[in-house]
Amino acid sequence: MLNSIHYFIKIIIIFFVVIVFFVFSTLWYFSIGLPDYKKLSDYQPPISSRVYSEDRKLIAEYALEKRLFIPFESIPDKVVNAFLSAEDKNFFSHPGIDAKGILRAVIKNIKNISQNKRLEGASTITQQVAKNFLLSNEVSMKRKVKEAILAFRIERAYTKERILELYLNQIYLGQGTYGIAAASLEYFDKSIKELNYPEASMLAALPKAPSKYDPYKYPEVAKFRRNLVLQNLEENDFISKKELNIFKDIKLKLKKRKIEILNEANSYTEEIRRTVKDIYGFEKLYSQGLSISTPLNINFQIQALKSLRKGIEDYDRRQGWKGPITNKIKDKNWKQKISNYKLDPTLDWQLAEIISIENNEIQFKTIRKKKNIEGVIKKKNIKWTIPNNKTTKDIHEIGDIFFVKKKSNIWLLKQYPKVNGGIVILDPFTGDVLALVGGFNFKTSEFNRVTQAKRQPGSAFKPIVYAAALEKGFAPNSIILDAPFVESQGVGLKNWKPENYGKKFYGPSTLRKGVEYSRNLMTVRIAKIIGLDEILKLSKKLNIYDEIPELLSVSLGAAETTLINLTSAYAPFVNGGKKIEPKLISRIQDRRGKTIYQEQSRKCLGCDKFINEKIGLPKIENTNERVISRETAYQMTSILQGAVKRGTAKKLRSLKVPLAGKTGTTNDNYDAWFIGFSSNLVIGVYIGYDNPKTLGKFETGSKAALPIFKDFVEKALYKDDFEEFTIPENIYLTSLNYHSGNKSAAGDKNSIIEALKFRDINNINNNNVISSSERDKIIKFRQFY
Repeated sequence: MLNSIHYFIKIIIIFFVVIVFFVFSTLWYFSIGLPDYKKLSDYQPPISSRVYSEDRKLIAEYALEKRLFIPFESIPDKVVNAFLSAEDKNFFSHPGIDAKGILRAVIKNIKNISQNKRLEGASTITQQVAKNFLLSNEVSMKRKVKEAILAFRIERAYTKERILELYLNQIYLGQGTYGIAAASLEYFDKSIKELNYPEASMLAALPKAPSKYDPYKYPEVAKFRRNLVLQNLEENDFISKKELNIFKDIKLKLKKRKIEILNEANSYTEEIRRTVKDIYGFEKLYSQGLSISTPLNINFQIQALKSLRKGIEDYDRRQGWKGPITNKIKDKNWKQKISNYKLDPTLDWQLAEIISIENNEIQFKTIRKKKNIEGVIKKKNIKWTIPNNKTTKDIHEIGDIFFVKKKSNIWLLKQYPKVNGGIVILDPFTGDVLALVGGFNFKTSEFNRVTQAKRQPGSAFKPIVYAAALEKGFAPNSIILDAPFVESQGVGLKNWKPENYGKKFYGPSTLRKGVEYSRNLMTVRIAKIIGLDEILKLSKKLNIYDEIPELLSVSLGAAETTLINLTSAYAPFVNGGKKIEPKLISRIQDRRGKTIYQEQSRKCLGCDKFINEKIGLPKIENTNERVISRETAYQMTSILQGAVKRGTAKKLRSLKVPLAGKTGTTNDNYDAWFIGFSSNLVIGVYIGYDNPKTLGKFETGSKAALPIFKDFVEKALYKDDFEEFTIPENIYLTSLNYHSGNKSAAGDKNSIIEALKFRDINNINNNNVISSSERDKIIKFRQFY
């Protein structure tokens, strides 16, 4: 009997040793080649980079995975409790593997097998961390063993809080979101600190099957799953029975996160995306959680887009009706043709087909919508499509497909324009780009006509020529000959013979009139007198051109530049002669809030000292390079104000606010420009075809581009936004005859107030404009006349 007991004990010991050996051998076998769990200590999950407007509104986001990292100490208990109840209620007590959970899953899976149901897992949160961070999604016993081994190791190396932090920031929760912070914004437009228990439970319900329980697509199924999580919360004593009954009856209240102007700012944010990607690379932009601050003004951006579109549509209507997109009855491929049109939602256009034409009115119904809408376009709203001596039925047919838009309860007929353009609004002192629209419809064309399109600026370049002349000693009342001009272009080439618009000559005229009326022949003569080198030098300083041909025709804007470069070149006229660099990015911070980029064009004088009565308050100084004198800058401003009062920009007079600007039109009216400014904004507008061709005989900068500037100023700005331009100390104002440039006689109806430099006094005296005593008095007392 005793021998039998000893034998039995030996058998048990051998069996135990074999089991232990088997277990350790298995663990050793599966431990070979396991990923290093220690890298979790340095793990930084991919985070979305975000772009903000000047008032910190989110306007764009760049990410491979939509994620916002949030540390454990910032995660509220409600969220933690919901996820523990849904995924791993014994998380804080088990060593990485939950034995009770495994036993429970085994028993349940025996039933599932007999009923042909899907098998359930018993993975703890730690095991899920091991799988998500270190292993693949392979379904096999081998992976489960590796997962268990790693779970034990992770538990020994990290605190429970760190493991939970990794899990809650890494998990996929549907709708393209990763982590609880991004999901909270996507489903509820709230930070996780604002979530209540039903909302936290909805998030906790998603990891098991994010697509199946998507509350946007399957609200009833999602609510059922949420209520199961709430039931678990009650069973785990996180909420009371009474709270459970209340919470279960609460409907799902979803609210998509709103990006303030996703579509209106597409051109602006795409330019930022390209810039940041070029500087820091794709990975940093899309996964390192950069915070990008911009000077974008949302109101300006929205209105700039509206004004540009209105101007383009107005031009397009002047060119007449080009016909329907297609005809549903005649064209078998009509569906394919309409599918080529991709419109920004901000256009709010709909495709429609004509179903009848009666009494010169069009009855239509919309297409490509869940519910077709019928409407009528009145005769007065289709009149622009009907040439003289034609009727509506002569031009339009039943089955024609075109665009319509409902505005103020009235249906309008729309035509997709082939012409395009851009508008940019700058701060002339800092270079901040406050708004930028690179085209009519970003979804059809991402090409940016503000920053990428290089076109001849035509007469819009002339102020640069005249500024160079003022720097070289010319004055606004200097007399320049407006007469035929001939320039040899070399052996075997025709002589160059520029002409004025209208092909007229005006004889001796003041420099001021040359700008205000955009006289080509006067401009060329000035360029010839001061030397092309002076103009090219100033152009390079202002970054107008990358490469400049040394041809006299450059003075008439024959070289190519971009709208943003030319608009920036006008800023010195406003800011007192300082060059600016257009700036779309104010600051970039990394995921930890450290500033890695900041544009500095100003410096604070006295900020490093205590404020006292002797020193006074600190002062902000613009550190940009001076390219022209303050006096020249103001003289050009005064002359360009004259263009608004009397010249090519006189359509702006009706606004009755201090404005200055210059139109630009290239040969054969290929491109139309207007660059204008107030005392605190510079605005540039360009209109033209992407494949250059004429805009039409009378489509000049004044007709095609200037109205866009005017519309923006009227609708985006208030009277209080305008101030008079600052007059420098060394400028004096005096009355001169507009035509002759000489001192005005009493009662002279052609008298204007001219801005002159003190150095011009001798020239004026020699022309008997003022007496020597008046000159001495001006010099002595620096009076403003």
